[in-house]
Amino acid sequence: MFNGLMYALYAFLVGGILLGFHRKIMARIQCRPGPPIIQYLIHTFKFYFKELTFPISAGNPLYVFVALMDVMVWMSALSIAVVFESSLLILIGLYILQKIVEHGCGLSSGSPYGKVGGVRSVFSAAAEVPLFAAAGIVYTVTHSLIIGDIINYQAVNGPLIFQLPICAFAVFVLVLSKAPFSPFAIVKGKDIISGYLTEHYGPLEAIIMIGDAIAWFVLLWLFMALFLGPLIVASPVLTLLGMFVLTIIISFICALTPLLAPNHSVMLQITIASLTLIDLAYRIIH
Repeated sequence: MFNGLMYALYAFLVGGILLGFHRKIMARIQCRPGPPIIQYLIHTFKFYFKELTFPISAGNPLYVFVALMDVMVWMSALSIAVVFESSLLILIGLYILQKIVEHGCGLSSGSPYGKVGGVRSVFSAAAEVPLFAAAGIVYTVTHSLIIGDIINYQAVNGPLIFQLPICAFAVFVLVLSKAPFSPFAIVKGKDIISGYLTEHYGPLEAIIMIGDAIAWFVLLWLFMALFLGPLIVASPVLTLLGMFVLTIIISFICALTPLLAPNHSVMLQITIASLTLIDLAYRIIH
């Protein structure tokens, strides 16, 4: 248990620095100085020591519970994926649970911005079919949904990113959609302030920020594990390097693309999912 908590701390620190790095790169691309790279960590600790407040419209205890659930979901995902390299299906289940947490987080605050963000979170779940299609394609090729087995398969047969480029692209778009200021980031769009997080403040927001940092670490690691295999994840140094490279690529995309409207975001991701499903059907038939 102690080792698990230490790994969670490591994932939070790495994820927080990467998110700060993400904002710094975006700022430089847009000819702004930008915040320090450790700004995300600074904000997290700052909110942790702020006073815990409850809006009059908040629905307790759900208002508190969803923040705790957010960090527990991603700590569980960290254990399942990175520590134990276990089932990809369990990880998908946790990802779906995260959507429920976001929805509850928005509704529990009673804020109209939070409600819109929570509704958009459920709305955006319909656009994340690529995750299921990608799991199906990976299974047809590797005959396993255990992450450790998928990594071992690539050790023998080479990285899946060359064998399954459409599948890799679909999962990359999914990771991109979770990046701050992403063109697909409709649940925290600028038109609704901070979306489902608008009313959460103090230690509760710090807890959610810890969960988001761990989530970023897990999603980047998962992409590399599924499509780059032991080439990257076998070495901690190469893992960190790969995460930084992916963050740089995503930062360029976020800095140079506008925020899509919710319907456009969903339709574009559904189109990518359709291509992935067609690829899956073709592989099953042949």
